[in-house]
Amino acid sequence: MNLAFKRTTCRALVIPLLALSFQSAQAGLIGAEQAAGSTTSAERALVLGSLDRSEVVAQLQAAGVDPLAARERVKAMTDQEIHAIAQDIQTAPAGGVSTWGWVAIVLIAALIWYYAIRK
Repeated sequence: MNLAFKRTTCRALVIPLLALSFQSAQAGLIGAEQAAGSTTSAERALVLGSLDRSEVVAQLQAAGVDPLAARERVKAMTDQEIHAIAQDIQTAPAGGVSTWGWVAIVLIAALIWYYAIRK
């Protein structure tokens, strides 16, 4: 490479680097209440959002629970109760397939492989 190309490339790279270095950032400490407050409101929104789903409303009505009463009960729950329910919602298997469901699926697939493909 020639020297002029190297100089031009360096200058072209130094200018954006200098422009980015003049941005200021400000860091500070926050209290535990402020940090925990955002997670509890997000968890409460998750639980209340799950009550808006039509499948949940149908299951509540089938069990004889008024959906509005369920919403009021969720609003009256403590942060620990909301955290426990939000953890259950987030760790529940999608589609309702439990561990035993996966065992059954693997067992059926093994039997199909043994009888159909192996022979």
